Amino acid sequence: MSLGRRSLLQVAAAVGAFGIGKARAQRRVPTQDDLLRFEATGQVTLLNFTDLHAQLVPVYFREPSSNLGVGADTGLPPHLVGEKLLEAYKIGRGSAEAYALACADFEGLARTYGRVGGLDRMATLVKAIRAERGDKVLLLDGGDTWQGSYTALQSKGGDMVRLMNALAPDAMTAHWEFTYGARRVEELVKALKYPFLAGNVKEATWGDPVFQPSAVFERGGLRIGVIGQAFPYTPVANPRYLIPDWSFGIEEEKIAANVEALRADKVDLVVLLSHNGFDVDRKLAGRIKGIDVILTGHTHDALPRPVKVGDTLLVAAGSHGKFLARLDLDVRDRRIQGYAFRLIPVLADAIAPDPDMATLIREVREPHLDRLHKVLGRTDSLLYRRGNFNGTFDDLICQALLAERDVEIALSPGFRWGASLLPGQEITGDDVYNQTAITYPAAYRTEMTGAYLKEVLEDVADNLFNPDPYYQQGGDMVRAGGLAYTLTIDRPAGQRVSDMVLLRTGERIDAGRKYTVSGWASVNEGTEGPAVYDVVGKYIEREKTVRLQPNRHVKVIGADPAGMTEEGP
Repeated sequence: MSLGRRSLLQVAAAVGAFGIGKARAQRRVPTQDDLLRFEATGQVTLLNFTDLHAQLVPVYFREPSSNLGVGADTGLPPHLVGEKLLEAYKIGRGSAEAYALACADFEGLARTYGRVGGLDRMATLVKAIRAERGDKVLLLDGGDTWQGSYTALQSKGGDMVRLMNALAPDAMTAHWEFTYGARRVEELVKALKYPFLAGNVKEATWGDPVFQPSAVFERGGLRIGVIGQAFPYTPVANPRYLIPDWSFGIEEEKIAANVEALRADKVDLVVLLSHNGFDVDRKLAGRIKGIDVILTGHTHDALPRPVKVGDTLLVAAGSHGKFLARLDLDVRDRRIQGYAFRLIPVLADAIAPDPDMATLIREVREPHLDRLHKVLGRTDSLLYRRGNFNGTFDDLICQALLAERDVEIALSPGFRWGASLLPGQEITGDDVYNQTAITYPAAYRTEMTGAYLKEVLEDVADNLFNPDPYYQQGGDMVRAGGLAYTLTIDRPAGQRVSDMVLLRTGERIDAGRKYTVSGWASVNEGTEGPAVYDVVGKYIEREKTVRLQPNRHVKVIGADPAGMTEEGP
């Protein structure tokens, strides 16, 4: 199905503005020099990565087959997937760019181009660009850096602070960092060798700022003001009891005041280092004047060109160390006069590991190699997480919960972090922790009425599909095992979910009946149950080989075709 007229016109305009060439199918694996090749311009180079999720070594990572936009964002980037994305940006199918940016032909292209990411490869790129551009470079970390792996969980983020200090960003903001708890966050912030910026976090009782809101850097003869924006819904999406005395929010007025203060301080460029999520930042860019660049994170979107809203450029640099975004800016009279951009795919096989960073990574991981490298089983299916409705790794987690906790229904949160595995790969302890490494991992077993189950699904659906981005929280739909249902996207809140069926019996869910349910990542204090990573590991060890059929148990009505492939939910 083709893109809608509105989508095509807006993307075509962007293509013309950003100078994308004709479609090409580059089937050879690029070299490190190819990846670094860039026509430098202007006085400053902004480098940005975000949502690393503590991934230190190369992984496979499949982009989503469904990423639906709603309301004013329907059909606009980043809500283009698969062939629709390649068509819109004139990217040749089969190219390295296609492999990095889209889910199309993922398995075959993964075997051609190999794994992505690896902090030692990222370090190589950063050092090379710093050597090329000297004092013009500003490296910014968009947050979700300290969480997502076994070693980060065991060190409570300490290993990531050590490694990030070696990479030497100039500033960072945060989200999942807060799940280590307020006291631990304060300890880690003190250990950083660069600013932790989060202007929208305040003391809950008196409203005093908890962290530094902004910082000014001199690069290439320019004064650059950077404002940090932590994830505004942290106490809702994650346990409030871990940060009971801190308040969060979008805080438009505070951002505007910080922009005004920086402008009054005669900065030449204002950058918002944001963990709001792309659609929130697109709306914000249309409402707050004076921001030159928004480096947006949280929703894990990867776009080959910036999106322009008024005079503001939005850059989306993906996740898991898969990309390094480079934005060169020509700034005169305190305005951007010209720029050049590349979203550099961190193709692990093409980039020489930086020896210093590789040594640090080895030191961090070596004490835990028995657990990380332990083979639990193997997969005959492609395992991945990203997608609005289903991810096969989450289907596997749900199968484990159904079996190990002996329940009728399983629920797995729609987290966007978690690497992919190709058919034929072994499943290791490392792989399971990359999907489940959180500080509140209890796999609970409880009873829920059919009415409450529907309420849970409706609540998550509204977080995802509310037409106002300011009411979206940036995750994906909760995954359900043992349950089928229909979701109508454009219905009002509380009316999207229908036709709920218990797969075990084929019977419709009864609002008044109680069902046994298991899930994990409950934000409620005192939740009891075995750790989900232990539950999943035990299940895989018993099964030995994982085979997953495509999940067709969620029927979606009203989906924009630009944001969904023929694979369905």
